[in-house]
Amino acid sequence: MARFDIVCVTDPGKVRSGNEDAVLGEPDLGLAVLADGMGGYAAGEVASKLAVDEVHSELSSALPHLLVKPVEEISTGLVEDMRFAASRANDSILNLAKRESDYEGMGSTLVIAVLLGDRICIGHLGDSRAYRWREGRLEQLTRDHCWVDEQVAAGSLAVDALINERYKNIVTRALGIEEEVDLEVHEHDARKDDIFLLCSDGLTDMVTDLQIEAVLAESDPLEQRARKLVDMANSQGGKDNISVVLMREATEVPAGGWAKRLVRRLSGQGLA
Repeated sequence: MARFDIVCVTDPGKVRSGNEDAVLGEPDLGLAVLADGMGGYAAGEVASKLAVDEVHSELSSALPHLLVKPVEEISTGLVEDMRFAASRANDSILNLAKRESDYEGMGSTLVIAVLLGDRICIGHLGDSRAYRWREGRLEQLTRDHCWVDEQVAAGSLAVDALINERYKNIVTRALGIEEEVDLEVHEHDARKDDIFLLCSDGLTDMVTDLQIEAVLAESDPLEQRARKLVDMANSQGGKDNISVVLMREATEVPAGGWAKRLVRRLSGQGLA
């Protein structure tokens, strides 16, 4: 059994024929990645898949080496590894867009989460979000990188429903926009019964925080709760692709099981 429980659910929604979201979870490493692609034709699907694949490739290689280091070195190294992974994903998207005219202008949001037992490290770009559910309360851990929110926060724009509706989808940070990418990374404490949620705006545009909070408070298996959130978004409009990742510390972890798998992974790379 893995050290962490991670479930990933993605759905095209009720309006769009394709799915430009991509999700990935690796329970042995406590790693989850979510991306929401942007671009015409199939470009959004390509961008989000590239993002998830590149981040997974980098971190699945880096994490086993990092997690055997002294505790005080892990946080600093993890932030560096996450930012490097995002940079590699950005380069891959930009390079493909330059080579293939059909993919010109494609991009993607990104959320990366690495759960380390008593803490979690989260990096993000754009308006895909991360939340923490704890003791019945839901807390948003990320701040949307979108024009409206940043203008309001700076005091340059009053909160206005019409302005928000018109410009809410303009993101100020994403993969594929600039040559350099600035992944915002923060570390948060984590407790045994916490549930962490990564999601695309296809969920949060349709479902309120209170509704999400209520679903996560239920006692159903984690996968059923994830699917219930997706079904709720669809029943309330489903105007966009919907992706949900739920992660937590595993409820039962056999002694030595996770450590043995980590040693096997390192051995497979010729390092143990």
